[in-house]
This record gives sequence, structure tokens and C-alpha cells, in this order.
Amino acid sequence: MTTETTETTTAGATAGRPLLDVRDLTVTYASGAAAVRGVDLSVAAGQKLGVAGESGCGKSTLALALLRLLPAGTKVTGEIQLDGEDVLTMKWGRVRAVRWAGASIVFQGAMHSLNAVHRIGDQIAEPILLHKKATPAGAKKKARELLEHVGLPGARADAYPHELSGGQRQRVMIAMALACDPRLIVADEPTTALDVMIQAQILRLIEQLVAEQDLGLIMISHDLAVLSDTCDRLAVMYAGRVVEEGPAREVYERARHPYGKALSAAFPRIGDLSSRFAPQGLPGDPPDPSALPSGCTFHPRCPEAIASCSTDDQALRAAGPARRAACVHVGAEAEGAARPADQVVEGAP
Repeated sequence: MTTETTETTTAGATAGRPLLDVRDLTVTYASGAAAVRGVDLSVAAGQKLGVAGESGCGKSTLALALLRLLPAGTKVTGEIQLDGEDVLTMKWGRVRAVRWAGASIVFQGAMHSLNAVHRIGDQIAEPILLHKKATPAGAKKKARELLEHVGLPGARADAYPHELSGGQRQRVMIAMALACDPRLIVADEPTTALDVMIQAQILRLIEQLVAEQDLGLIMISHDLAVLSDTCDRLAVMYAGRVVEEGPAREVYERARHPYGKALSAAFPRIGDLSSRFAPQGLPGDPPDPSALPSGCTFHPRCPEAIASCSTDDQALRAAGPARRAACVHVGAEAEGAARPADQVVEGAP
């Protein structure tokens, strides 16, 4: 077999599998908190996947697990296939090589993620020096180019984090994530605490970078409106599990799971006076991951719960073309089943 044929075969094999393929991922902290429970996700090159949910639903834990950034004592099981390699079985030397170069994370809270006593150019150059084996001069030049790539003057490389605005610091974080030409970027709440104008700029920048460099993107947020406008697909998490998944716009506008409906209804829609003057919220808080309720974990807060929801957990099932949801009502609709006995309304035949 010629070298050309081998390269073509390898390229074809790579193209046939997703960039990231997560299977049955479970994360349990040393305290016993089950933060992620059996999550399946996949992301292809050039694809943008949104992960939504309230604080405490396991979104950030999922992001940290992808690159083994969780604290010691955390139990992680399942598979995290990144470009065909299982991150969970890699030796530490390989994990260090994959971080930044294979996949990188844009952490939430840019001011807290940047070192306050180092110039931003030096912070961007550090992973370039470590992973690309560049010279100090070459790393410095690359840092300035990255700043210009994200819409900042190269001269800002000499600035300290406190000398930049919130939006500028967030752009620096994106520049750092791109420093070693990764194939996958995980953006954890990249627009937190930014005003709407800067938020829009950051989102458009992320979209542009994904399109230009054919990156895979996982974008984490509690804001379904932002994710539906930015991402191709959307996964809604609750109590450490994905409870709904499908095309982003469809999930936002026509959620099938009651939790997805509640998240979508929490945001007023332009032109809809009823949602503007009486936005719908969701009472209560997500459950404690160390003391999860029985059955469907959402049933204590669910306005559509029936008796069996307190005892029977629900797996993801087909909820339409390219859509899945973990709800007993979706199962009944999909199978054309009659109304369950425990759902009979008083006075009905």
C-alpha cells in the first residue's frame, strides 16, 4: 500500500467518526455526590453543541471531566473518545499533550481565570512555549497574532488583566484557548456577566472561529435563547443527566421534556406580552447530587408528573426526527399508547 493510499484511508476513517464521542460518562465526587450520571454526547468537527441547565445540573463537571481536570478522589467511568483516543485511559503524559493542543477550555469568569500579576501576552504565550516548543520570540509573536485574531490590538499583550474590560478579558480567554490550534473547544459560560452588546460580539466571534477553523465546540450555558441562536444542537441537563437533546432551535421553541419547557418559558420573547409581563419560572431548586430523589429526578418540581414518575426513572427515547427526551409522556405519544391508569383524571370514564 502506498503512502498516499494510507493517508487517504486514515483520513477517511477519521472523517467517519465524531471528533468527540462520550459514552455512559459518570462522575461521582469523593463526597458521594453523583454530578454526572450516564451522559452520552457526540460532537463532529465544525459542529456546535450547546449544553443547558440550571446551576448544579452537572454542566461544568462534564466540561472538566472531558480533560481530566477534576479533583483527586473523583470517580469517573465510561468513555471519552477524543479523535479516537479514550481520554480516561490515557497516561498522564499523553493527557498533558492533549490539553491545549487537542482540546481546550474557555473557563467562566475571565477575571478569576487570568493571573492578575502577569501580562496577558505572557499568559497566552505560556502554552505555546510548553506545547509547541516555540522560542520566546516566536511565542510572543504568536500571542499578538492571536489577540488580533479575536479583535484586540496586538499591543494589548503588554496589558495586565485589570486594565481590560470584561469583554476584552473574555476575548483573551478565547485567544488562549486557540493558542495551540486545538480541534475541540469547550466554552463554559463564555458570556457570563457581559452586557448584551459585548455578549453578541463574543458569540459572533465564537461562531466565526468555528466556521473558519472547522473546530468542534461545546458551549455551556443556562440561557437556552443564547444557545439556540449559536449552536446546531442542544442537550438539556438535569441532575447530572441529559433529559432532552435535538436541533437547538427546535428544543428551544418546542421542548418535549417539562424541564426543557420550563427553561425556555423563563425567557421573555419579543412581541409576546404575556411572557414579558408574566414570565414563567420554575419553583424549587435542582436536587442535591448526593441525595437524589427516586424515580425521575425532576418529578418533585414537574407540573406534568404522574404517580409512576416517583418510582420509575425515564431513559432517553425518540421524541421526533433527530430528537430524544426522557419523559413518560413522550414515550406514551411515541408508542400511541392509551393514557396510563395512574394518569386518569377524576370523573373521566
